[in-house]
Amino acid sequence: MDTFAARGYNNASLQEIADRAGVTQAGVLHYFRSKAQLLTSVLDLRDATDIEQLGPDRPQGLAFLRHLVDTVRRNTEREGIVRLYAVLSAESVTEGHPAQDFFRDRYAGLRTMVTEALVEASELGETRADLDVEEAATAIVAVMDGLQIQWLLAPDSVDMTASTDRVITALLADLTRKPA
Repeated sequence: MDTFAARGYNNASLQEIADRAGVTQAGVLHYFRSKAQLLTSVLDLRDATDIEQLGPDRPQGLAFLRHLVDTVRRNTEREGIVRLYAVLSAESVTEGHPAQDFFRDRYAGLRTMVTEALVEASELGETRADLDVEEAATAIVAVMDGLQIQWLLAPDSVDMTASTDRVITALLADLTRKPA
């Protein structure tokens, strides 16, 4: 994780990864058939950790949006994982990147989860029913990812948690306001 986070996929060598893990390059390849498989395994581990912390029951409706703020708060204590995600997600837009499908699927899944939470909120009467929930979900995911990059570049100047909370609170105010 640390090597991919610090150097990106293309600049991280299997030898450096093996050295940091205290094994040989052949030892790394014994467990992972290729550098690309190692990368996707690292990304899967990151997501599995987040899902494990969520527990078996995802919060419903607006409670899920509050959960997103809590996730950002946890991320401020996991700079390496945030850096890994930021570097590799940006790198994955390049042609032939081995994590491109992972990130394409991950973003689709995140947008779906936020969309479902907004639909639940509407069904529970927590928000208006005339919302473009997919657009709102896309905006929430974009804000969270953009704040991660700003925070990584200026951790003393960017309060990722407060900014995420402000955006979600403002969005919720819009989503609950009666149409004119």
